[in-house]
Amino acid sequence: MVTYKEIFQSARRRFSENKIENAYYEAKELFCNVFGKEPVHFKADSYPDREKCDLYELYIKRRLSGEPLQYILGEWEFYSIPIKVGKGVLIPRQDTETLVDTAIEIYKDKCGITVVDLCSGSGCIGLALEKNLDIKEIVLVEKSPDAVKYLKENILLNNSKANIVQDDIFSEDTINQLPMADLIVSNPPYLSSDDMANLQTEVGFEPDVALFGGENGLDFYYKIAKHYKALLNTGGRLIFEVGINQDRDVSDILIAEGYKNVNVKKDLCGVTRVVYGEKNYV
Repeated sequence: MVTYKEIFQSARRRFSENKIENAYYEAKELFCNVFGKEPVHFKADSYPDREKCDLYELYIKRRLSGEPLQYILGEWEFYSIPIKVGKGVLIPRQDTETLVDTAIEIYKDKCGITVVDLCSGSGCIGLALEKNLDIKEIVLVEKSPDAVKYLKENILLNNSKANIVQDDIFSEDTINQLPMADLIVSNPPYLSSDDMANLQTEVGFEPDVALFGGENGLDFYYKIAKHYKALLNTGGRLIFEVGINQDRDVSDILIAEGYKNVNVKKDLCGVTRVVYGEKNYV
């Protein structure tokens, strides 16, 4: 038999040998998920039961196949709230917290706002905003049945009062049933054809429908900026997450559609990750 320490060290070594970044962290996260606490909290001469060893080995093999750590764990933290994730839904990323930061900075002193989250996926953006802003009404719009399954779980998990609209965001029926909004947020699909042809193994596990934004990656920005301006109240903002080097193109799209005070915000790595504009006239 092997000790807790030995099976953990084996997992860490295998991850390192297979070029998995943060091998120690990932081996530890999976270990804690299976055994309930970190390896250092077990006695050096103690042994895990076979069933849990087998489960840990299964998780290790799934990770070595390229499956994202977040899918294996089944839950991931985003902006200090728990988010259920798995096959069929986009994984929440730290980059996207920049969008939430931006919205909170703008609306932190506003009371009773209405928010619409387009291409909501797991719901991480809308649910994080609901926890940090005074929101009267929030609607999460998502088309994919697989993603909506997680969206419903996350609404329950976070005691949210959000409403779901399961439909194509560009359907006239969808737009007609949404409330006038003070804030519209979206992390739409924005990878280009070239991007899709060169995906990292882990990203390839995520749904194409949540990734591919057309030939140049800008299709959703054009359509959302055009079709959703009428849904914004005067003074309302449309806030996008954008891909690397898309900020100028998306800014130009908003300006061309008549949005004012178009601005950008960088993430913690210095990448311009958010573009937003204001509807400041009737």
